[in-house]
Formats: sequence, structure tokens, C-alpha cells
Amino acid sequence: MNVLLWVVQVLLALFAIGGGTYKILAYDKIANMPQTAALPHNAWIALGVFEVICGLLLIIPFAKGRFIPIAATGLLIESIALAVIDARYSTEFTAQNPLVWVIVMAIEAAFIAFFRRGQVES
Repeated sequence: MNVLLWVVQVLLALFAIGGGTYKILAYDKIANMPQTAALPHNAWIALGVFEVICGLLLIIPFAKGRFIPIAATGLLIESIALAVIDARYSTEFTAQNPLVWVIVMAIEAAFIAFFRRGQVES
């Protein structure tokens, strides 16, 4: 089970770091999507920074498990909020729809947050 948790954890970290970096550096590309209008530019940048920080906390060695459940829970809450925003504009199941990706992130984050709780190393 621990190997599965680490695989899902690394995937979640890659999703979070990639998505956060995209929100920070490629805002002009996501600005064309209608759901982007739901939040101001600075909020998207803040969400991107939050995602990158949480993604790093999932995999950096010094965390030693202390921050993993917290980071996963933060990503879960953010993913649910983004899913609500995205669902208002499209529920189509395609790779171009951000709703699909935030749902995948939410499932991964819930899995990690649930199974990593109480596994804090000293």
C-alpha cells in the first residue's frame, strides 16, 4: 500500500506543480477560457503559487510526512472549488476540459489525505 501511496502522491505533486506553474506563467492562454472570468488574474496567480507549494510539500524530503496530509487536503479543497467553477461552464468529458483534470486531482488528493493521515514520521 505504501508504494501505491507514493506513486499517487508523486502523480498528484506533478499535477499540482505543472498546473500551478501553468496558472502562473501561461495566464494569457487560460484567459481565453470562460471559467477564467470567474476569478481575477491575481487570484489565479495565488492559486498557482498555492498549487506549486502544495505539490512541493508532497515530495520534498524535509517534510518527512508532516505536511503531506495537510498539502493533500489543501489541494482537495482547491480542486473541489475549481471543479464547481469549471462545472458551471462545461461538463463535457474531454482532455481539453479543465473539469476532468481537477476531478482527477481531487480524487488523488482525497486518496492521499485519507491514507496519509496519522502516518506522520518524527
